[in-house]
Order: sequence, then structure tokens, then C-alpha cells
Amino acid sequence: MWVCWSLVLRALVLQAGWALVVGQVRYSVPEEAKAGTVVGRLAQDLGLEAGDAEARGLRLVSAGRRASVEVSGASGALVVSSRLDREELCGKSAPCALRLEVLVERPLRVFHVELEVTDINDNAPIFLVNEEAFTIAESSLPGSRFPLEGASDADIGSNAQLSYTLSPSEHFRLDHKETNDESVSLALVLTKPVDRESQPVHRLVLTASDGGRPSLSGTMELVVSVLDANDNAPQFNQSVYKVKVLEGSELGTLLIILSATDLDDGFNSDIIYLFSRHATAVVKEMFIIDESKGEIRLQGKLDYEERDTYEITIEARDRGSPPLSGHCKVVVEVLDVNDNAPEVWVTSLSVPVPEDAAVGTVVALLSVSDRDSGANGRVRCTVWPASPFGLVSRFAGSYSLVLQEALDRERVSEYEVEVRAEDGGAPPLRASRGVRVPVSDVNDNAPAFAQAVYTVLARENNLAGTELARLWARDPDEAGNGRVSYSVAEGVVGGGGPWRPASSYVSVDAESGRLWALQPLDYEEVQVLQFEVRAVDAGEPPLCGNATVQLFVVDENDNAPALLPAASGDAGGGIGPGAGAAATESSSGALWAWASWGAPAGQVVAKIRAVDADSGYNAWLRYELWEPRGKGPFRVGLYSGEVSTTRTLEEADGPRQRLVIVVRDHGEPARSATATLSVSLVEGTEAALAAAGSSPSGAAVRPSEGGSAGASSNVWLVVAICAVSSLFLLAVVLYGASRWAPRAAVLSGPGPATLVCASEVGSWSYSQRQSRSLCVAEGAGKSDLMVFSPNLPPPGPAAENGSVGKGPSLSPVASGVKFIM
Repeated sequence: MWVCWSLVLRALVLQAGWALVVGQVRYSVPEEAKAGTVVGRLAQDLGLEAGDAEARGLRLVSAGRRASVEVSGASGALVVSSRLDREELCGKSAPCALRLEVLVERPLRVFHVELEVTDINDNAPIFLVNEEAFTIAESSLPGSRFPLEGASDADIGSNAQLSYTLSPSEHFRLDHKETNDESVSLALVLTKPVDRESQPVHRLVLTASDGGRPSLSGTMELVVSVLDANDNAPQFNQSVYKVKVLEGSELGTLLIILSATDLDDGFNSDIIYLFSRHATAVVKEMFIIDESKGEIRLQGKLDYEERDTYEITIEARDRGSPPLSGHCKVVVEVLDVNDNAPEVWVTSLSVPVPEDAAVGTVVALLSVSDRDSGANGRVRCTVWPASPFGLVSRFAGSYSLVLQEALDRERVSEYEVEVRAEDGGAPPLRASRGVRVPVSDVNDNAPAFAQAVYTVLARENNLAGTELARLWARDPDEAGNGRVSYSVAEGVVGGGGPWRPASSYVSVDAESGRLWALQPLDYEEVQVLQFEVRAVDAGEPPLCGNATVQLFVVDENDNAPALLPAASGDAGGGIGPGAGAAATESSSGALWAWASWGAPAGQVVAKIRAVDADSGYNAWLRYELWEPRGKGPFRVGLYSGEVSTTRTLEEADGPRQRLVIVVRDHGEPARSATATLSVSLVEGTEAALAAAGSSPSGAAVRPSEGGSAGASSNVWLVVAICAVSSLFLLAVVLYGASRWAPRAAVLSGPGPATLVCASEVGSWSYSQRQSRSLCVAEGAGKSDLMVFSPNLPPPGPAAENGSVGKGPSLSPVASGVKFIM
């Protein structure tokens, strides 16, 4: 007894020791758990102290298969590292347990961990096919079963328990049974007979749903085709058909096409047409029927005097088993006709007929006859078309074809004349005979061009031998009478050059009418070339026609813009307070201008003028400021060429500005010229003196003497106006000083003043120590003389007139002051 207990005790000790060395822990985790999900506190469950997991190297040992879990080094917890898919790991096996090995060092120990992956409903039922098609006979009885293949679900347990439903149908239901061996019996059961004629195809939807929460489902479409049964006989749309046919009709004449319909399908609706067994031998000899098409044709000669009606019984039979048939009757009525037509012969023919033949010329002799007698043998003849030929009866049965109108071969070169004969039968019979009448040509048409005037465009600088145009004159005559040759007559050359004949510029091919250039054309020399082209035929006598050709030379951009010398009238801007400008041309060809410091923005300094020898778009010029680039004190008008200030000029801008202006045309490719303008920045007085001194000097090159004389007159006019204004101002000041001497302090004050003398052609200014202000009744904008005094005291409330710009203005203090307009 003691031995037994010792053995048991030893076994327990060994088991406890093995559990300490090789421990085993079980965990459970659902599939598809997110990465980072904690499965269990592995270190704590293995009896390790806090912090020992990382120190002792707690880790999983891979056994060749991806575990999808890992040990967190810091906490020693077992966490999900990647996607867990129970179906991928274990398939349909249950339970799904993963056996993992965990190692701990110092000392080395091995633990076994069992991880069970539980199933979730993540797989929907799947059928093997999306659509299953099968057929049933139209004669199938209710209760007929048609087995179906069920769906499969990768999940297990209740998630894989499937139920089936069928879309509503009055003809079918679903039979679903589960046997003892857990297999499924699924079948489609016919509940009501089907009719192919009413619905040939039934489309049903079979749905499989699993037992998960939520439930997932899959579908399969069932296509049931109904096979036809021969349960319908062919039917004609009417029981009796009536046909009328003329006697003597040709063999094979189609009398009627019969058509019967069968509601069945396939061979059951394939119909053949037959004479019924009651048809007589005479009917079968006279008529024939096409079995597949139902066409009844004539195969014998019909004679009204022999028999006027035929009754034919037709049977339509399908190819079903057993075959079904339908019947109808065809009544053929034979109509009496005049079965002998007139006959027409041509006994004599004189062709071709010249187009200048005289009216009444006999072209042909004809003979007409009819084998019938009485009214059926009397023949009337006509000719078609009714003109230009006619029939003249010589005696019974003989006619002459004669010319009734003048002929024109160019309008109609050949006539197909038809002589028609008609007898007096009921109905009448007709016969015809065609006569071909060709018309011979006479040279009666001159060549004619399609246009009286041709307009041709040719680019200048074209190569010699370039084809410019193709002229064509039509001569409706034939052969030599219609063969045309071309030549160039002399013309007029439009342009500034010396007169030259048109034949020195262009040539025309005598046979083809192609117009060639003999030399390159220059637009600046010749703009328009007008000449005549003559077309002559080879007839006897020859006839000719003319056409006028207007050749316009299209300008090419082959000339660059050319700068014009500056004129005195181009000086920029009028002289204002603290601003002034002038422009002229130096002896070296460079343009230069003056501008005063303090000139406001928008002040015109100079104007660049250029011309282009081309025309149109090629001569449209634009001006660009090339240097200096960036935000400089000057700009140039894009199309005006005016150089103006972009802001107020300052001493920091330097004493001189060098502007490089590029003048470009709009041709392709564009051509350009460059102008260099030197602008000197000086005091206002120096700029005015420089502008006045440079205008009459004659240094600038001017287009004509009239421009120089006008500029000089403008300068002297400025001087005269300023002198008269100065004298007038002096008289006014003296008059005021003598009359209002006690009140002079009100009209004067310390500080410099600027006198501005303005005119239409320019401006100049100077400074004086003593300031005076002259008020103008209508505003300073219309005065000839204005004096600015920036140091005057502010005006009183009664001051309404005499303000200039932003400077102060004064009102008169005595009623005797006169305002100068």
C-alpha cells in the first residue's frame, strides 16, 4: 500500500516539475481582430515578475507558419500582430487552435501556448455558378422535380447553417430538405403547367442565407427554358383567296404567296405547303406551288376561251409528331385580253443628221402592221419624244420620220427616238421600235471662260516658273471645233515702277491654260497686274473668247521698319511748373531730348516715328522699350511711339537717361529696327531754353521744308506770347501798387514764386524773388499768366476763384480789381 502511494506521489512530483519546465497556457481570440489587440498577459500567466519579460528575453519561436501574434517586449503581453483569418489557418476544422512555443532565458525554459481562433460571420454563402440554365418540356406535369446545387459557406457552426428562398413564381416552388447525414437536398418543383407560347423563358432568383448575426446571403439566377410541344395547327389568315390573271401570261408568273402561321416552335412550327388530295390533274398541270415559300406560279398556258376559272385547295402541314395541318382555297380567275400586238419595222434610215439640217428633212421610213382584225387591228402611231422629230403618214401602214425643229448638237448630241404603236383592242396592245439618230457637229460655238474676270492672288518673291492659276475655257463643239489654245494679251501693270508688258511677268500654257510666273514679283514694284487671256478653237472659221485676269501681289514681310528723323513738332509736352521736355536728332543720327526735374507722370518727352515699306499687317508697327528694363522713369506708347514719364522725375535719376527702343512690325517673322534716345535731365529753365534753341537750329533731319518753317513759327509764337504776357503783367502790378498801396501786404508774402507762360506749342518758366498772385474769374485753367506763391497765408472763406492745382489762391480785397480772362 505504501509502495502505491509512493508511486503516485512520485508521479505528481514529476508532473509538477514538468509543468514548471514545460508550461502550457490557453488563450482565445476572435478572427479578424485588429492589430494590437491584447490576447492575454503572457508574462503574468507564466509566473514571471513585472519587468522580467524583457530582461529574460521572453519571445515566441516560429514553427514555420505565420503565427499572426507576437509578445510585447515591455509588458510581456501576447498581442495580435497581423490579420487572423480562421478559414485560412484551419479551414472547416473546429476548433481552430494554434500551438505556440515561448522561450525564456536565464535560465532557459520552454512554455507551450495554445491559441484558439474563434469564428465570426465574415463569409457569405457562395454558389458554384452565378447562373444555372436548364430546360423543361412544355408537356411536363406538375410535381416534376429538378435538382439544384446548393451554396457553400467557409464559416463554421451557426455561421455556416444555410437557408434557401426562391423568388415568387406561380409555376415553381423550392423543396429544401436536410437528411440525417447532414447533407442537403435542394430541388425546383413544378407546381403549374407551363405554356411556351405565353412565356418561353422563366427567370428565378435562388437566395442562400447563413445563420450569422448579421446574416449574410448569396444569390444564383435560375434560367428555365420551356421546350415546345406540337399542340397548335397551322392557320391561314383567310379561308378563300381570289386571284385574277391575264390569259397568255408567261410561264412562271407569280399568282399569289400564301402564308400560314403556327404558334409552336422549332420543327413544330416549320410549315410546308401542298396541293390537297382533292386537287385535279388539270390544276396540278397548270399550276405549281413552292412547298417552303407558299408561292403559286403558272406552269401552263392560260386560254380564256378554253377555261375562265380554277379552284385550288391548299394544305399547310407542320413537321411535328404527329403533324397537324390547315386548309384554304385559291380561286384563279382568267381575264380575256387582246393577245396580238402591233409590229413596227424600220425600212430606211439616213444618219447622222447635221445640226444645221433644214426643217422637213426625212430621217427614216417605217412600216406598221397588226395580225388582229377589226378594232384590234387598227393601229395608231406616235413618236417619243414629241420633238424635234415627227411622223408623217404617207399611206396606210407607212410612216416617215421627219425633222420638225432645228437641231443643236451641243445641247443634245444624240436622240433615242421611240416609235410607239397601239391597236384599238380592249385593252389595247402596244409595240414600239427605237431609232438612234446621231447629230453631226458644226463649228457654231466660240470658247467661253467660266468667269469674265479672274482674280488671282500671288505672294511676292515667288519663284520663276511658279503656277499662279489654271484657266479653262469651254467649247461645247467636238473634235477640232472644240480644241482650244490659250495666249496672253498685253495688260496694265499697277505700281510705281516703269511700264512693262504683262507678258514679261506671266505666261500661259497654250494647251492646259496654266498661268505661270516668268519672274519673281515684288509688291513694292507691282501691286496689280491686269491682262487678258484669249482662247481660240481650231474650227473653220476659228472662233475665240477672252477673259480678264487681275493678278494681285500679296505682300510679304520683306522690309524692316525704318526710323524717320525727328521733327520739331515732336517735342514732348508743354512746359509746366518744374517740368519741361524737348527732343531732336544729333548729327550722328542718335535721338536726344531734354526733360526737367519734377516733370509729372505722363509727361511726353519725345515721339519715335517709323515707317514700313510693306503694307497691311506687315506694316503695323509697335514700339517696345528694350533698355533699361524693369521699372524705369520712362515708358513708350505701344503703338504711338510717344516716350513719356512713368513717375515724377527726381535728381536721383541722374543727369542723363539712355533709352533703347525697338520698333517691330506684325509680320511673320517679325522685323525690327532700333532707336537710341538720350534724355538729359535739367532744370526747368534749361530745358525750356534747350527746347527753344534746338527747334530752329536745323540739326534734326526733317521730311520737308514746310515742317521746319512750321516749327520755327511755333517757337517765335511762344516768345511773342510770353513777351506780351510779361508786359501785361507788369502793367497790372504797377496799376495795383499805385491804387492799393496800403493793402499791398495782403497780396504779397515772403518766398519764391514761379511764373509760367504757356501756349499751344510749348511752355517755359522762370523764378523771381518777389511773389505776386493774379486771380482769374473763370479759373486758372484758361489764364495766360499764372503766379504760384507757396508761402502765402491760407485764403479766407470768400475765396472761390483763382486756385491753381494744389497751391494756395487769393481773392481780391477791393471791389475795383478787374479779372483777366
